[in-house]
Amino acid sequence: MELFFTGQVIEWRGPSPYYFVAVPDEQSADIREVAVTATYGWGVIPVEARIGGSVFTTSLFPRDGRYLLPLKTAVRKPQSLSAGDEVSVEMTIRL
Repeated sequence: MELFFTGQVIEWRGPSPYYFVAVPDEQSADIREVAVTATYGWGVIPVEARIGGSVFTTSLFPRDGRYLLPLKTAVRKPQSLSAGDEVSVEMTIRL
């Protein structure tokens, strides 16, 4: 399943900061339809994503009926991304 969306980089403060892009409601609903076959536990969904020139694998986290796409430092730094930036995401659910 391939998805395309635009979202804002958000910072989640904790013991160390984490950065995410929230998957919009429409695409989150599409993901929920395949979640049972895609998840490998705890509701996380494995994906391959592209932001700009960075392609990476990670897992979506379920949160409040939507999903959060984690942004690793290895993705944020080359793209000069920080909290509040708007990004375009291409993403494939790894079934």
